[in-house]
Amino acid sequence: MESILAIDIGGTKVDVGLVTFGGHIISRDRILTLEASEGSLYKRILEIAHKEVAKADTPPRAIGIGCGGPGKDAYNLVSPLNIAQWRDFPLRQNIEDDMGIQTFIDNDAKALALAEGWLGAAKNDTNFIAMVVSTGIGGGIVLNGNLLEGAEGNAGHIGHVFVQQDIGEDALGVVGLLEGAASGSGLARRFGIEPYNVSQQVRQETGVLVGRAIASVANLLDLQLAVVSGSVAFGFGNDFFNAAQKTINELTKIEHSRGTLVTPGALGEEGPLIGAAAVALRKMGKEILTQP
Repeated sequence: MESILAIDIGGTKVDVGLVTFGGHIISRDRILTLEASEGSLYKRILEIAHKEVAKADTPPRAIGIGCGGPGKDAYNLVSPLNIAQWRDFPLRQNIEDDMGIQTFIDNDAKALALAEGWLGAAKNDTNFIAMVVSTGIGGGIVLNGNLLEGAEGNAGHIGHVFVQQDIGEDALGVVGLLEGAASGSGLARRFGIEPYNVSQQVRQETGVLVGRAIASVANLLDLQLAVVSGSVAFGFGNDFFNAAQKTINELTKIEHSRGTLVTPGALGEEGPLIGAAAVALRKMGKEILTQP
């Protein structure tokens, strides 16, 4: 069976697995990002990548990677904010050279947008934003069936929009942006505890902040759907999503954004790995996103 070797690299974990051309995960493995010592993360990724390739009936046709940002040169160089040892790291070229398999790469949240637009909650939509609210916060935006790229591949970085004065410091020391206020790492800095231990009030306030960001994007870009995944969003559950929807309703009064909906990602924790595979499949010519 033809497959893609998919690699999803986040601030907390790295998933590696075999994904069919239809988006079914055949096999997967995981390492925790923070357990890798300085300089060893890439070596650990290679180890589990080789293990997954050995499980395949036939060699994977390509490797698809979703990686936290920001990046440069269409993500040929990556500098994930939550992986300090990688700065302008040539991840795509290194993987391709070391694995001997054609490799494609993009931002992990843009990869998730591909996954949710292909098989998930935005399957029949041509205009939407997909968000990851996890260790960090990222986004991928689809307009008229096209994934927005930007000059270096960083379009959709919703974690760095302003949401509230004097709240939350992000990894770059900037205060008031969504990532510093509502991501897992931002919440840990704000409250000194792990995000899963925060109160119901904080879960609701986090939803409000995310709702503000979504409403701003909906008003700006003429879209009416936000698909939200990630450990913080899923972990905070209804408290988070109900607060986000209420806030969106309050802030989207202009006709083109009125009625904007926020919904959990339909692919759950499989979304990022399916998205990484979709990055490769799209570059190989497969139609992933619904067209107008």
